[in-house]
Amino acid sequence: MNDQPTPDPTMTRIIEAVQLGQTGASAQARELLTALWDELGPTGDALHRCTLAHYLADLQDTTEAELGWDERALAAVGDLTDDRAQRYHHTLQVQGFLPSLHLNLADCHRRLGNIGPAREHLARAREHLAHLPDDPYGEMIRAAIGDFVADDPTGRRR
Repeated sequence: MNDQPTPDPTMTRIIEAVQLGQTGASAQARELLTALWDELGPTGDALHRCTLAHYLADLQDTTEAELGWDERALAAVGDLTDDRAQRYHHTLQVQGFLPSLHLNLADCHRRLGNIGPAREHLARAREHLAHLPDDPYGEMIRAAIGDFVADDPTGRRR
């Protein structure tokens, strides 16, 4: 079976903007992704909304703004089905998105001093660990969740 994603012009635009941000052009990437978010609207394709919000969170200047985008990503995944995700790439499972999404929310809440919500999201991330793929991505998320301590200002075990 082909291991490449199905061509999707919107996902291509998202990936290109993310790559731009990774080169240091964060403001330009944020602008492109925000414009795309406005095009999609609140009822746009759930895969696109989830992916876009997940990456847009990383481009924010404040933890509060990052939290807002992480919350949008989690809300969008609630509208996403395995069938839709697998039309883009046959290996995707919606449950596999949840550990990373909850870990991001736990981290934002920890940095904002919201220890209760940080612990809740960390627990939710752990609940979904079995859904992660057995690949480098899955290993990275498992390690991050394993090392994360919700009430430590650094978020890491000492």
